[in-house]
Amino acid sequence: MYNQTMLKNLEITTVTLDTVQRAVNILGEKIGASGYNLPTYGKSEDFARPHIEINARGYHYVVVERGNEIQRKTTHDIYELLYWIFSHITFNLAIEYERSHRIPSKDSRRLAFQKQEELLGILDEDWKRREEARHNQILEIHPFIDK
Repeated sequence: MYNQTMLKNLEITTVTLDTVQRAVNILGEKIGASGYNLPTYGKSEDFARPHIEINARGYHYVVVERGNEIQRKTTHDIYELLYWIFSHITFNLAIEYERSHRIPSKDSRRLAFQKQEELLGILDEDWKRREEARHNQILEIHPFIDK
């Protein structure tokens, strides 16, 4: 999972909240992500906006909604953490894109999935392939329904 080239390009040597935030900002600029689409660092703003924590147990991707922690994923791989962050960010951007380019006769996921994969591909081809595989798993259970 570890993408040494990406991390070298982002100048990540020691992982702190500041370096994660800097990396997210750099990558986010490449796909037009900013503001509320980005996570917070060290503490939650609640309302299901993800935040990032780092401690001796690893790097944590955490989502809190209405005061309750609804998701926590932990890794020791910074590349994996960045994938989780950008999977969420690109999903939100793809949903925004689909809403403004909606095709009423088509399942909205067609355009959203395509856009999310495109955005992830701008950042990292492996991330794009991972998301394509995840989308295919979803579609095996819940196929597209066009009208």
